[in-house]
Amino acid sequence: MATVIHTENLAVSFDHVTPVFEGVNVAVEKGEFVTLVGVSGAGKSTFLRVVADLVPAFRGSVTVDTPEDPTRRAIAMVFQAANLMPWRRVKDNITLGLEGLEVSEEVKKERVRWTLDLVGLGDYEDRWPYQLSGGQRQRIGIARGLAVDPDILLMDEPFGALDAITRTALQNELLRIWQETGKSILFVTHDIEEAVFLGDRVLLLGGKPAHIVNEYRITIDRAERRESDAFLQDVARVRKGLENAIAATKA
Repeated sequence: MATVIHTENLAVSFDHVTPVFEGVNVAVEKGEFVTLVGVSGAGKSTFLRVVADLVPAFRGSVTVDTPEDPTRRAIAMVFQAANLMPWRRVKDNITLGLEGLEVSEEVKKERVRWTLDLVGLGDYEDRWPYQLSGGQRQRIGIARGLAVDPDILLMDEPFGALDAITRTALQNELLRIWQETGKSILFVTHDIEEAVFLGDRVLLLGGKPAHIVNEYRITIDRAERRESDAFLQDVARVRKGLENAIAATKA
């Protein structure tokens, strides 16, 4: 399959001397769901921001290989906080990312309808953010990302602030959306079970400076990923790797 994200010897430093992470080589294929876990402070969120061209690289390179199209954006990012504008209705929050693209008002309306239906909030376009629950706000954040029809969706702990039941529901919804749209997703989480449940691969970031210390391919059928013995074994495998990475970082 085609590679849509490729980083080569990537490093980031905030003081231009000491790297937060270094030598990071990551490839994400078209339509792949990759999750990223790691030691606290290893730069997981920063890595996403470099891929999104929000933070400059210190060394190395990032290549994003997607078709150019003035009606779409190659990359969209979903953050832990939905960051909805309180003075804009749901539909106007969703179209925020469309500003500057060459799309008509009718296309904007179509994308609002499509994305709201996709996240299960088809009747919510005229609501204000204060009228939404935390889970609903996060769904709108996902809808806003999808509205620009990106090839790549970067997600930075988007379910981290939600209660367990809502989090589980949105994990299932995200998988459904991913399967329906075929987007490539790079998803940062501190939750190992979430990483194993969602990902085709789990990347582990650790060390000093941080780098990819391990990669785990998750081959279990997703229908068996909540409670099966194989799922729990994969969770234990990644958890052990993270524990080893934390120990190595402190050494």
